Amino acid sequence: GVDCQRAHRKQHKKTCKQRAAELQDEQVYSQGHKRPEGEFCPLCTLPIPLPVNENSLFEVCCMKRICLGCDLAAQKRGMFDCAFCRTPLAGNDADRLAMIQ
Repeated sequence: GVDCQRAHRKQHKKTCKQRAAELQDEQVYSQGHKRPEGEFCPLCTLPIPLPVNENSLFEVCCMKRICLGCDLAAQKRGMFDCAFCRTPLAGNDADRLAMIQ
């Protein structure tokens, strides 16, 4: 109990301080507003920067919103289809509408 804590304080001091900082961070970060699920990229799972509409693409084939970073990474790998479901992208509005229906 207490005697052990006193005897080994130097060994555990750094770990205890680190854990106290983690607990404080958890408390601070849990106080903020939660973002809707649709504001997280399904590929990298990071929150899409605000404003979401300017920093992401909405893919009608799979109805997913993908961040521009993941889209760029897919294009750099030579993948020009949907980065999430790999469906070929629609060439015109009629094809996009058909995908939605």
